[in-house]
Amino acid sequence: MSLTHIFKDHSAFVQLVLFAGILLSLWFAEVLLSVHQAKLKWQHGGLNLLFILTAVPVQLGMTLLVLSVSQWVTVHHWGILFLFKGNTFVKYLLGFLLLDFFEYVYHVIMHKVHWLWRFHLIHHSDHEVDVSTTIREHPGETFVRVCFLCLWVFLSGATFGLLVLRQTIQTVSNISAHTHLHLPEKTAKVIGWLLITPNLHHVHHHNELPYTDCNFGDVLSIWDRLFDTYREKKKAAIHYGIDVFKVSKSTGFFLLMAAPFSKRKFKTEGEKQNGRKDYG
Repeated sequence: MSLTHIFKDHSAFVQLVLFAGILLSLWFAEVLLSVHQAKLKWQHGGLNLLFILTAVPVQLGMTLLVLSVSQWVTVHHWGILFLFKGNTFVKYLLGFLLLDFFEYVYHVIMHKVHWLWRFHLIHHSDHEVDVSTTIREHPGETFVRVCFLCLWVFLSGATFGLLVLRQTIQTVSNISAHTHLHLPEKTAKVIGWLLITPNLHHVHHHNELPYTDCNFGDVLSIWDRLFDTYREKKKAAIHYGIDVFKVSKSTGFFLLMAAPFSKRKFKTEGEKQNGRKDYG
C-alpha cells in the first residue's frame, strides 16, 4: 500500500498521530527546560489533556465531512482554485495562501461574534501557555472550526493533496506557536516577517486588549501585517489568561465546559473596543 493510499484511507488517524507526536515531543522538551516544578506542569497539562476526550470524537467525525466536501469540489471542478490553469506547484501555493487567509478570517470571527467568543475564550483562559494549551479547545469550538473548514474547502476547491499539505504544516505551526520555548529575539524578528512564531502568538494570549485582538494568523503572519492586527510585546510583560473570564488554577474541567452556556454575557473583543460596559 502506497503512502498516498494510507493518507487517503486513514487521513484522520494519520493527522491525529502526527499531532500527538509533535505535541508530546515539545511537551517533554518543555519539561526538561522548564523553570516551573515538574509537578505543577503535570497538573496544568493534565487539565488541558482532558479536552482531548471531548474534542477528538468531534474532530474525527467531522473530518469525514471535510473529505467529502473536498471530493465533491474535485469531481465537479468547483472553487476558486479551479479558475487557475497553472501547474500543480502554483495551484498548491495559491491554495495554501488562500486557506491560510481563510483561517485568519475564522480566527477574527471567533473573537468578534459574541456566541462564538464564548467558546473560544476557554482556550484563552489558560494562565500558563505551553504546548498543552493547543488542545485546550471546547468541543463546541471544535465543531464550529471544522464547519468553517468545510466552508473554506467548498469556496477554495481544495483537493485532498492540498488538504494533507496544509494540515501537516498547520499542525506543526499551531503546536510550535504555543510552546513556551521562545525564539531568540533577533531570530524571531526575521522569521516573524513571514511566519507566526511562539513570540508572536503568545502576545495574542495576553489577557487584555489591544493584544488579545492581534496576531490572528494561523501559519503566516502576513495577514496581520496587511490588516493592521500585527503587534509585538516583550515576553516579561505578557500576562496570560483573559480579563473577561478570570479562572484560578483550581477551576475544574467541567466548569470550563459549562462556561459557554452560562448566563454570564462575556464581552466580545469588538464590544470591548466599542466601549461597552462589562456584563458582569
